[in-house]
Amino acid sequence: MTAAIRRPSLLTLVSITGTGALSMNVFLPSLPGMARHFDVPYATMQLSVSGFLAVSAVLQLLCGPISDRFGRRPVILTAFAIFVLATLGTLMAPSAGWFLFFRMVQAVITVGFVLSRAVVRDIYPAERAASMIGLVTMAMSLVPMIAPTIGGVLDEGFGWRASFITMGIAGMAVWILCWFDLTETARGGGVPLRQQVATYPILVRSQRFWGYALAATLSAGGFYAFLGGAPFVGQNVLHLTAAQTGYWFAAPSIGYALGNFISVRWSTRLGMNRMILIGALTCTIPLTAALLIDLLGGRAPLIFFGSVAFMGMGNGILLPNANAGMMSVRPELAGTASGLGGSMSVAGGAGLAALAGAFLHDGAGAAPLLAIMAAVSAGSIVAILWVMARARRVLDAG
Repeated sequence: MTAAIRRPSLLTLVSITGTGALSMNVFLPSLPGMARHFDVPYATMQLSVSGFLAVSAVLQLLCGPISDRFGRRPVILTAFAIFVLATLGTLMAPSAGWFLFFRMVQAVITVGFVLSRAVVRDIYPAERAASMIGLVTMAMSLVPMIAPTIGGVLDEGFGWRASFITMGIAGMAVWILCWFDLTETARGGGVPLRQQVATYPILVRSQRFWGYALAATLSAGGFYAFLGGAPFVGQNVLHLTAAQTGYWFAAPSIGYALGNFISVRWSTRLGMNRMILIGALTCTIPLTAALLIDLLGGRAPLIFFGSVAFMGMGNGILLPNANAGMMSVRPELAGTASGLGGSMSVAGGAGLAALAGAFLHDGAGAAPLLAIMAAVSAGSIVAILWVMARARRVLDAG
């Protein structure tokens, strides 16, 4: 029998995950000010969000197989070391181009989020792994609630660099924590990248996989578009300070936590397809209403961020069920489906975040961003109805 693996502490695993969430959200209230500092359009500086997501999408596909080959510990330690060095680069960048380059390198922090789940799967049996992953990834919903608020206060008190100094300190602290507490947990024999890629055609020929993946990609894409455009709307349209914008950023995270609670309570009873539809409708209807109000001239933080809170709740209902749906298409390919679907969601989010930044300008109001979020949320309704229609046809044929 294989010797027992010494388990890293829950604090270590949560810290690994939370640092990734922090690096995504803490600096968002500073984006308009950073654009002024580097004397570039907002759309250019917004690439620090969309480009980060694009690199993350690629890394999500690669880091699992790489850690199967070389081990979790060395890959996580290397990723955090690179993240700290890249953070120093962002602080010293003489131009927007160099800043964006180092910001893209910072995306290596995504490795921590992916591999923290892999570590849990290494050290816990299947029946406990799901609940432990839930505890570890709780940071992904808790950190976004407070990180933008902290970033807004830091920006007003010390300037935009303070958020990146905070990232660097957090990255260094977690590297030290991992050095002493994160033992090697991989037992070897993971699925090589070549073998994973070879299974992709099996999934992409499945209408059900595409339906679930598109529902997740489009619904999550609305949130990523929000990340790309909300700092501009908050400060240039609603005339909020950086700190006030940071406070309002908690709205979608609170909504997401509530949606997760609803999903846990009702998914088994209603079924994942119905829950996905409910989540998509919860996203789309308030966003559409907020868009109409904006077009009629009604602009207020409660209207904009309130509709986004409902979008967060809808995502909290939809995404767990859509992810379960993706992995249920071919259970023997659950890992591949999760990786491919996750990469699609982040890549789609990168494109939508860039699109939001490109359409936002002085005088446009919040309408372009609300229109993008409402449109992609409506697309998730179409995607799940497509799945439900096919399931009905199969049932009728049987």
